Amino acid sequence: MKEFRNLKDSSLFLSVSVFAMFLLCPTGARAQQYLTVDCTGANTSAYTSINAALPNALPGAFILVTGPCTENVNLNQVSNLNLGAYYGQTAVLNGGINITNSDNVTLYGLNVTNTSGNGISVSSSRGTQLNVCSSSGNSGMGLSVNNMSDVTVGASGAFDRNGNGGINVNGNSLVGLDAWAGPVDISNNSGPGVWESGGSLFSTLGPTTIMNNVSGVGTNPGYGIQLLGGAKAQIGALFGPNVISGNQAGGASVGENAEISFWNIGPSNQIQNNGPVGVSVGLHSQVTFYDLSGPVGAVIADHTSAGVELYAGSQANFFGVNQVMRNGSAADPRSAGIRLDGNSEMYMRGGQVTQNSGPGILALVNSSADFTGVTFSGNAQGQAITCDTSSWMVSDLTKPGSLFSPTGVACRTPHLLGNRGWLNAFSPNTDWSVPKARFDKYAKAAVKH
Repeated sequence: MKEFRNLKDSSLFLSVSVFAMFLLCPTGARAQQYLTVDCTGANTSAYTSINAALPNALPGAFILVTGPCTENVNLNQVSNLNLGAYYGQTAVLNGGINITNSDNVTLYGLNVTNTSGNGISVSSSRGTQLNVCSSSGNSGMGLSVNNMSDVTVGASGAFDRNGNGGINVNGNSLVGLDAWAGPVDISNNSGPGVWESGGSLFSTLGPTTIMNNVSGVGTNPGYGIQLLGGAKAQIGALFGPNVISGNQAGGASVGENAEISFWNIGPSNQIQNNGPVGVSVGLHSQVTFYDLSGPVGAVIADHTSAGVELYAGSQANFFGVNQVMRNGSAADPRSAGIRLDGNSEMYMRGGQVTQNSGPGILALVNSSADFTGVTFSGNAQGQAITCDTSSWMVSDLTKPGSLFSPTGVACRTPHLLGNRGWLNAFSPNTDWSVPKARFDKYAKAAVKH
């Protein structure tokens, strides 16, 4: 009898243990939770707002929305939430989305417009993913990311016509555009298309268009991309070309120990017809143009002063078949394809510097140019390079022991020791498997039957 009672107790303990394990097991191991929202009220069995559904959403839930919805959505301390339209559809949200202290939030197919602030704000959050979302026509910024947050814009997206800039990244945060179904458009904003500071990182694998951004109120300039405060940007052309064009203040402005790299595997980076300068790099900052594989690398063309400008102890690195062409104007005596000023340096291997109004390279105030394998043609007065008396060059245009410089070269060479060898140390990160897997999971689960 005692043995039978022990057996019953053991069975009861086992049953309780199995039930407890069920309660504690990960959400993915249980039936998926779906909460439907129909802000039109047509579906009487659905929630009538996103905010009404949120308190009932468990980790791993899908909140599937039919809009338009008019509300501000605050996601605070949320984990593993999927919020958006049914797969293949979109939903309009008139209001903002604020994500704070959360992790693994996925938004899909939401077209956000907030007339009284930012469209989408992310703070102190990890693993936020925006798939096929737009945040346009907001009075503030399209997307604001700060306080050590990371955001992936997957598949495609748009951040257009915002009153205070397209995308703002600050406070050691990360924003990555993985537009495998692209493009991502960041255009027609009042202020920079992308503004970044505070040691943050912005990256794209293309195709991305950053066009026609104009200067806003106060000191909000209309650059395509503006980097300050040690920020970094990787502008990669992999899924398609990146186009930076028609931005009022310039294509890109890089300052305060910031870094930007334009690289391509196949498609090109096109920086054309932006204000006075295509890429302006100053205050101990750095730019790289790196052609990994393609018929054309970066095309930097049609600016009224210079294609690339370096000043205040800054550096440029060119490698491959990049083109700097048709920059400058007769009205600007400092016009050039590439202008170096104030203890700046250029290192160039290959490429074309052609048809610029001014010399191909203009070096001023203790600056230096190291280049070889570059094609110069059609620049003003046939000048490949012009230097003031404080600047220098080392190139394959000069012959060791020659007393005379070749035609088109007005620059001194400090020695006859040749050019520095090339060290291939550039390694772009092209892994988009994690955001793509999350997108595929949403696409499989959020299907309207």
